[in-house]
Amino acid sequence: MLKLDNHLSGRHFLHIPGPSPVPSRILRAISYQTIDHRGPEFGEFGLKVLDGIKKIFKTEQPVIIYSASGTGSWEGALVNVLNTGDKVLFYETGHFANLWRALAKRIGIEVEVVGKAGQDTWRWGVDASVIEERLRKDTQHEIKAVCVVHNETSTGMTSNIAAVRKAIDDAKHPALLLVDSVSGLGSADYCHDTWGADVTVSGSQKGLMLPPGIGFNALSPKAIEASKRSTIPKAYLAWDEILESNKTGYWPTTPSTNLMYGLHEAIDMMQTEGLDTIFARHQRLAEACRRAVAAWGLENQCLDATAYSPVLTAIVVPEGMDADVLRKHALEKFNLSLGTGLGKLKGKIFRIGHLGDCNELSLMAALSGVEMSLGAMGYKPKASGVVAAQDYLK
Repeated sequence: MLKLDNHLSGRHFLHIPGPSPVPSRILRAISYQTIDHRGPEFGEFGLKVLDGIKKIFKTEQPVIIYSASGTGSWEGALVNVLNTGDKVLFYETGHFANLWRALAKRIGIEVEVVGKAGQDTWRWGVDASVIEERLRKDTQHEIKAVCVVHNETSTGMTSNIAAVRKAIDDAKHPALLLVDSVSGLGSADYCHDTWGADVTVSGSQKGLMLPPGIGFNALSPKAIEASKRSTIPKAYLAWDEILESNKTGYWPTTPSTNLMYGLHEAIDMMQTEGLDTIFARHQRLAEACRRAVAAWGLENQCLDATAYSPVLTAIVVPEGMDADVLRKHALEKFNLSLGTGLGKLKGKIFRIGHLGDCNELSLMAALSGVEMSLGAMGYKPKASGVVAAQDYLK
């Protein structure tokens, strides 16, 4: 239960890799009075939101908006284009790739996992050549879809989705390309149409700067055609009724009206700042964070410089240190929330989120809290990461 009687002066520094801090402008929008979701005012509003979210995905195709988390959108992507028993190829890049795979198994999908042979796939981005090689061997086209994670939040890696599409095409394989960009959308450049994704999954609580509760499926014409042949039982997550209702700005079920107010505001804020400016800001903050990590003498979980994430940095703690003890100290002493290690990385890494409504001073505060916490753990950095980041940002 949330403790309301404990007051820590100053602001809370939320630097987990999502949910990200919600700007006051969006919080105010969410607080507007709820209106009739069947009335004419909502229909006009719904059309504006549906058009605006396409611009964030960089698509001309429909985008499904669910009242759900990213997990619900994972399921929506699978159940609308596949049939029970279909084989799907998953590329393992970390904890969230594994969770999506586990979900697929639970709904009756046959899964196959690939990764670079002899490589810890939790430290490198997707190697598209591995996917191409596997698809070339699938001469009977038993594999119906390829699932990859754009930005793997558990490991701090961003993979090249255009290269995956090219690998599928070069193999002359008809598999659909399903992409998880739950944490990437709005923070790292993403081009649903030009990169050739068939379904892109995302959520509201990361780069879109909203609370959790809204999920997305961006579609392709090929995905919509596949959905007409899908026989997996579905009701709430089915695209057909949603697409039909969306033509006039409505939903077949009750939408998250007030979160939609926030989404409308977020889209406006992002369009005003400009997507390219947003992506450049994230890259700049990420580079500053990585320079701090190097100065401390610590190791980035991601070893692939071409896949460094602009969304977060995952940091390996020294031998003998428990990353969660470090995080506990940062929270209790400095009111700083850092991301925990997930899956096999539990206790071995911590993660600094620098996504969404984040700027230079926000990041510098987080780095200061980490540096002081490292000292409290008895670790002596090689140099000041705060100074290294400051020298880069100034």
